[in-house]
Amino acid sequence: MTDAAPTLANLTSEYLDQEATIRQGGGAKAIERQHAKSRLTARERVDRLLDDPASFQELGLWAAHNMYTEHGGAPAAGVVTGIGRVHGRRWMIVANDATVKAGAFFPMTCKKIIRAQTIAHSAHMGLLYLVDSAGVFLPLQEDVFPDTDDFGRIFRNNAVISADGVPQIAAIMGACVAGGGYLPVLCDTLLMTEGSGLYLAGPALVKAAIGQEVTDKELGGAEMHAAISGTIDFKEPDDEACIHRLRELCRKYPDPIRAEREGPRPVRAAEDVHSVFTDKPGEQYDVRDLLACIVDARTQPDGEHEALAPDLDEYKAEYGQSLLCAYASIGGAPVGIVANQGTMTDRVMPGGTSGPAKSTEMPRVIYDDSADKAARFIMDCNQRQIPLVFFHDTTGFMVGRDSEQGGIIRAGAKMVNAMANSVVPKIVVVLGGSYGAGNYAMCGRAFDQFLSLAWPGSKCAVMGANQATGVLAMIEERSRQRKGEEIDAETHKQILDAVHAGYTEQADIRHAAARGWVDRIIEPERTRDELIAALEATRNWPERAFKTGVLQT
Repeated sequence: MTDAAPTLANLTSEYLDQEATIRQGGGAKAIERQHAKSRLTARERVDRLLDDPASFQELGLWAAHNMYTEHGGAPAAGVVTGIGRVHGRRWMIVANDATVKAGAFFPMTCKKIIRAQTIAHSAHMGLLYLVDSAGVFLPLQEDVFPDTDDFGRIFRNNAVISADGVPQIAAIMGACVAGGGYLPVLCDTLLMTEGSGLYLAGPALVKAAIGQEVTDKELGGAEMHAAISGTIDFKEPDDEACIHRLRELCRKYPDPIRAEREGPRPVRAAEDVHSVFTDKPGEQYDVRDLLACIVDARTQPDGEHEALAPDLDEYKAEYGQSLLCAYASIGGAPVGIVANQGTMTDRVMPGGTSGPAKSTEMPRVIYDDSADKAARFIMDCNQRQIPLVFFHDTTGFMVGRDSEQGGIIRAGAKMVNAMANSVVPKIVVVLGGSYGAGNYAMCGRAFDQFLSLAWPGSKCAVMGANQATGVLAMIEERSRQRKGEEIDAETHKQILDAVHAGYTEQADIRHAAARGWVDRIIEPERTRDELIAALEATRNWPERAFKTGVLQT
């Protein structure tokens, strides 16, 4: 008898426990060492910086999860990133965690910071860098230093972001050495605490290179940079004073005056998502019931009275029903929703003398009529200049003779074209599966997502583990047979089990989050709150002209 599969609530509890451990960074002893230097940790600095630390929308917490184990690991990739309010204005925060290998840059550290810069740049949202880093993690320098998505890209982004008028302020509160010194100096404003260091080469390297003996303070102390080199703009005695000054500087930026939006609470309780959603084989759910827990409520006529209903205007409700497209409001913000349908639907086919026929379409599958509908809907949302929210739970596009003859590739390409060229914010929520080309069409990572959120237990891969296992096991067996190995029933089972376990691990959403393919794993019952925060972060989104290339119509 097998154990029952964990519920969504159980998985959420498990993920929250793991996240609490990740937030400890380098651990208690490393935190003590940071405090012994009279310095705050990265998370303590962020808490003091923000108006309301509890509302901080941390991004990339799972970055580097179960990676770099041969080097002792790098929890959260040694850097804290996320969106929070300072004097009412939303900022992207980037804070090096000196409790993790002295804040050194691992490959995923670079990717995480570049992702934070990309999000901020796209939304015209200012960045605050809390710098405390020993620079590149030298044992992995070949994976950190040279490429277009590595260390140097961060500095390139600093320059380009500044040229586009997006505010950037850096505060050095610890080490800032070697190439890492360029990040704060490329920002608009630079603060530095006494006892911190900013230099291209430390005393030991200077002596080895040119034979000069010099102290830390002479090379790159705050006093020197404030009075002699003129590199820094504000010298502060300690972390607390530096953060206070940083908050005051943030207060003196003008913010476009826009009324805070607030929409009526949903018709259904947020906790109902646990009873509505299912990812168990053979079970179904209506995504409308799920959205009723997330979108605003509205009143609508019900006979002689009015009744509450989800603020959802479904687009082409009777056509292409395997994808739900709808105009909605979330927290008072208008949005366009594209969601995979989790239940079987009917399709009315063209009819002859006997009239139209019906066919049944499977849940979580994208059909040609659905893709065609979604493409047109996405284009209209761009015309309206409203954000798009994609809810993923898909096994991919329909395959087979009927689907191919119906033009599934053409319709899918049309949807991908419209989505890829969208100029409005694109926010993704992965509920269950996100597989293959279905992931792409629903705005996968490669398609300029503004933010991607995911539920615990969700999956992301080319295909499901069961489908992939047979193919991968066959390849492995043929490889062994070519080497003269005989594959008996027991060996066959061992190969299948090993392949299935490996593929299942790679499809786990934590695997994706560790590599920066998902920005944030969220509690399902907080999906509405997370989306409201994400939509608020787009308040300065610049308007751009929408256009597509040649569409396969």
